[in-house]
Amino acid sequence: MHKLMVLYPEPADPDHFRDYYVSKHLPLVTRMPGLLAWRYSFEVAAAPGQTPYFAVFEAEFADAAAMTAARSSPQGRQVAADVVNYATGGAVVIHFPVQNGTL
Repeated sequence: MHKLMVLYPEPADPDHFRDYYVSKHLPLVTRMPGLLAWRYSFEVAAAPGQTPYFAVFEAEFADAAAMTAARSSPQGRQVAADVVNYATGGAVVIHFPVQNGTL
């Protein structure tokens, strides 16, 4: 499993961010090929102190190659190009392979 994470700093207009993100951006995300699961939150907290992020998004892909193919697809390029329409604070994009733990 490979995870893509997007961390969003505080935008200039939080209400616009929330509305646009849910109604316009996420529907674009769901069309990315190879996407296995996704989740997001506007309730980001830090422990301890104040979080530097307003929102977080996670996407799961089978592996790094599937994520790379999704991001370079027409749908993935459309998702990337759409970020400027709501994320006035910018976006930090990271990705990593997921290691499973056991108890």
